[in-house]
Amino acid sequence: MRAVIQRVTEARVIIDENVYASIPRGLLVFVGIEDQDTIEDISWLAGKIIRLRIFDDSNGVMNLSLNEIRGELLVVSQFTLHASTKKGNRPSYIKASKPDFAIPAYEKFLDALKSDCFTQVKSGIFGAEMKIHIINDGPVTIIIDTKNKE
Repeated sequence: MRAVIQRVTEARVIIDENVYASIPRGLLVFVGIEDQDTIEDISWLAGKIIRLRIFDDSNGVMNLSLNEIRGELLVVSQFTLHASTKKGNRPSYIKASKPDFAIPAYEKFLDALKSDCFTQVKSGIFGAEMKIHIINDGPVTIIIDTKNKE
């Protein structure tokens, strides 16, 4: 699994010109799923996101987690995170899972986040055409790949 995590002061998902989901302060997470992803990847990534200490404490130091600030979470599926640009100029998405595997994995990921998060976990619609509006706070953007745990 690959995730792009952005600390936001607000974020919202627009589908068919309507606000489908929105959050105030918290994290926007774009997640890409591949066929090799396991329940261990799902659990590890969900726990890592919830525990990331990327919110400022009273001294202005990034030392607080999402739960500690009672922030909300907005998760958006994004198969393009598995784009390969190694050959040519047109990205290949061959590593991205097809919906029959990706949808259940995405739902398990959402469930894992909900079980660990003290506040709201919202999401877009898997496979929908979405517009994402955000105000990135910092900016703070972190990329995590469960196959390369740095």
